Amino acid sequence: MQPAPPTPQVVEKVVEKVVTQVVEREKVVDAEWLDNGPGWVGVLLDSAHTVLELRPDASAYPGRWDIGVIGPQGVEAETRFELRAFFTEGAEPLREDPVTGSLNAAAAQWLLSSGRASAPYVAAQGTAAGRRGRIYITTEGDTIWVGGRADVVLSGTAAL
Repeated sequence: MQPAPPTPQVVEKVVEKVVTQVVEREKVVDAEWLDNGPGWVGVLLDSAHTVLELRPDASAYPGRWDIGVIGPQGVEAETRFELRAFFTEGAEPLREDPVTGSLNAAAAQWLLSSGRASAPYVAAQGTAAGRRGRIYITTEGDTIWVGGRADVVLSGTAAL
């Protein structure tokens, strides 16, 4: 069972309490509930640079937070968007996921349906965490495909 989408007030709370405490309100372009399974409050900022400068802190607002922040890259960039995924577990502080398929899929649905993007495109994620995640968004008819590359850094077997 999926949780109910957050109300516009909850989306605004994320923008006001978590995002705009560290970036100016005028840098927030839009915000939307993004849900393709796991739900995210998506916040579209004015640029990838603003996304990378973001240092959100939800410690004064306990509870469950799943926040996806998106910013367009410049025209000369290798990727079209920079994304960051922030989440909490229990009473823990916000953490950042370096590459998140569910967020990228939900963001692609929003960006494509709103005319802010056209497929195919490549998104970057993990940059602020020192990673170089690349997410490939393509479409086939009405279907959105999300792909990427993974590196095997450890292999073996375990006896349980």
